[in-house]
Amino acid sequence: MNEPTLIIDDDVIFNGVLVRAFTRRGIPARGVTGADAARAVIRDAAPRRVVLDLNLSGTSGLALIPELLAAHPDCRIVVLTGYASIATAVDAIKLGAVQYLAKPVEVDAILAAFAETTQEMEAAIAAEPMSVNRLEWEHIQRVLQAHEGNISATARALQMHRRTLQRKLGKRPSRS
Repeated sequence: MNEPTLIIDDDVIFNGVLVRAFTRRGIPARGVTGADAARAVIRDAAPRRVVLDLNLSGTSGLALIPELLAAHPDCRIVVLTGYASIATAVDAIKLGAVQYLAKPVEVDAILAAFAETTQEMEAAIAAEPMSVNRLEWEHIQRVLQAHEGNISATARALQMHRRTLQRKLGKRPSRS
């Protein structure tokens, strides 16, 4: 693989850490911190592997997945996020990402995600039911996505005060 792995994350420090970690493992990597910089890289050379942050300075990293796959249909994309939800995971996979991982994540887990097949990912899904808190988080994320990230419209749809919704969104989701 001659093309470097493309790291797209707006957190400059985390981006640098990933680039160095990949490089130390003998995998060339290039980091960019925004969607526009990523588009420029995609135009110049289509990467075969991409680590993509879900939230790029307030915009969705998911919008880049179709562009990446159009430039290189065999591109393997791993989406990272600090606030994982089933709704965004499903969207990422539907758009063509090979894996969706919650931060904090180890580099070895990212590398393993590039190598995984769809069957291995399906086998890893837990059969345990989600907690009520997690179900609430997932529902809020689906409604938020349906309203294209508009907090006020989402709060109205959920029949909840906007500040209450913002408070709920500010908390980390329950793991189970």
